Amino acid sequence: MISDTGYTRFAEDFETGKIYHLGSHTITADEIVSFARKYDPQDYHLSEEAGQLSFFNGLVASGWNTACIWMSLYVTKLLKNAAVEGSPGVDELRWLSPVRPGDVLNGQVEILNKIPSLAQPDIMTIRKKGILIRSNEVKPVCTLVLNCRFKKHP
Repeated sequence: MISDTGYTRFAEDFETGKIYHLGSHTITADEIVSFARKYDPQDYHLSEEAGQLSFFNGLVASGWNTACIWMSLYVTKLLKNAAVEGSPGVDELRWLSPVRPGDVLNGQVEILNKIPSLAQPDIMTIRKKGILIRSNEVKPVCTLVLNCRFKKHP
């Protein structure tokens, strides 16, 4: 139900301990190289040939690229119509496994806890653990702990 504010999800609607599945994204070589050219121009992100000469033995996505993929899935799936008020930051970000062209990455987010604002009684910060997992695997390729501010129900 849409409130008078136009939002359908508020801080109270996110249950501590709940895991939300955010969908998937298949990464391509073109996407890896395009991102790298603009934001992280290290050789092993720019070409298969250079990647073969590196520790990675092939083209790999920038860790920042994988974090952005998770963020896109998170915003599209979980924040649509949510009363989100920005983020005071990320407490932790880990890149645990290289991401390669053709990998299908599945996003998840777990609600860790909720912290009421002392200065703004209508705001609550929600701590979440974000996870990006390659299809058919258990070990994440990327994890993060994100703090995000949400309005409470009016």
